[in-house]
Amino acid sequence: MASRDDRDDRTGDPDLDAGPEPEQATDLQAFAVQLRRMNGEINRLVHGFAGEHGLHATDVQALAAILDAPEPLTPGRLREHLGLTSGAVTACLDRLERAGHIRRVRESPDRRVVHLHYVPDAGSAARAHFRPLVEVTARVRSGFSEDELSVVLRFLTAMNRQLSGVRSPGR
Repeated sequence: MASRDDRDDRTGDPDLDAGPEPEQATDLQAFAVQLRRMNGEINRLVHGFAGEHGLHATDVQALAAILDAPEPLTPGRLREHLGLTSGAVTACLDRLERAGHIRRVRESPDRRVVHLHYVPDAGSAARAHFRPLVEVTARVRSGFSEDELSVVLRFLTAMNRQLSGVRSPGR
């Protein structure tokens, strides 16, 4: 088993190399702990961005969904994705539009259909705020081989796919 000092030599950063011991690498509890920790750290960054820009954390989740969508989202699809009521999505979109982050566009033949578009110029504030996350991600990625990264990405993709179908018992 590698000592803490041996693991630190991989990237030179003990925080990046610290992880479960090899015999714990596939233990479900170890995954749960690390996923919760990562979720907490990302939430901390999201709440910071939201607070600095007069938004709610849910607004930042909505922005990410709009940005990451392969095609323009409608308010209804965003509502389903976030698990919010129609009124809550409308309030969220109103805040995002007032803040200059999104545009609502009626671009289909059916003028009732609204598509949500991320305003590219609005991204500079987000890029500046989340730059440390990008830098940490790049630094951590550099400590893994392409094969390892492929497995990690496959795991995260499968987790997200499965989680997207999970609903709270009350919903």
